[in-house]
Amino acid sequence: MVLAPPQLTARPRPSERAPPAAAGAPRRWMACHPPSVEPGRLFSDPTAAPIPSQQTSRHLGRPDPVEALARLLAGNHQFTLGNSPPAGAPNGGADPQPFAVVVGCIDARVPVEAVFGQGVGAICVVRSAGHVLDRAVMGSIEFTVTDLQVSLVVVLGHDDCRAVAAASAAVRTGHRPAGARQFLIDQIAPAMPAAGSADHSLEKVTRSHIHRTLATLRHANYLKQAIAARRIDVVGGIYRLESGRVEML
Repeated sequence: MVLAPPQLTARPRPSERAPPAAAGAPRRWMACHPPSVEPGRLFSDPTAAPIPSQQTSRHLGRPDPVEALARLLAGNHQFTLGNSPPAGAPNGGADPQPFAVVVGCIDARVPVEAVFGQGVGAICVVRSAGHVLDRAVMGSIEFTVTDLQVSLVVVLGHDDCRAVAAASAAVRTGHRPAGARQFLIDQIAPAMPAAGSADHSLEKVTRSHIHRTLATLRHANYLKQAIAARRIDVVGGIYRLESGRVEML
C-alpha cells in the first residue's frame, strides 16, 4: 500500500528531509538536532512539552529557541574570526522582528550586537551594570517576550566585570558605596561565596551571579509559562574579553 505524503506548507531543503520512518516528525526539529543530542537538555525546563511544528515563532518569521541560540553562536564564531556582522540600515516605520533579547552589562568592552554577529533589528539588548535586574529591566524583557515575540532570552555576563568586582570588594571590606550604587551591590552580593569559603575568585562570583539572574528570570510569571510551552528559552553565557568567545553556562 502506498501512503500519501504528509501535508507541508513549504518544501524542505534536502538536508532537512527526515527519513521515511520519521516522516511525521517536525522537520526543523530534526534538522537542528543530530540523533546524539537530547533535545530537552537544550531547554531551561526539561519537563516542558516538545516544540510543536509551525508554532507562533514560525509564522512570525522568527526561529524557535534552539535555532535562535544556534544563530547567535554562529554569529559569535564569525566575530572571533574577525568578521563583521551583516550590514543593516534603519527600517523606518517597519515593524521590528527581533528573534532574541540579550540582557548584558553596560561595560563598553562588550558590544553585544557585534559579539553575536547580528545586524540592525535582529536582537534587542537590555543593559545595566552587572546585568542587575530591576523593574525597568524586567519590564523591558517582558516587553520583548510578550509584544515583540522574541524566542530567546540570553543573560550575558563577562570576565573582569567591574560591577561584580566592586560588589566583591564591598562585601570583603564592609565599605558600601554611597548613592544608588548600593542597589547594585545589594543585588550582586548574594552571589559571593559563603563566609569562610576559600574560593572568592571573581570568576566564581561572576558565574554565580549569572545563574542567580537566570533563576530570577525563569521564575518570572510572564516567562515561566512561555518556557513550559517551549515558545521561548532563557539561557546564560559568559563573554571572554581576550578571545571574544561566548561560553554558554
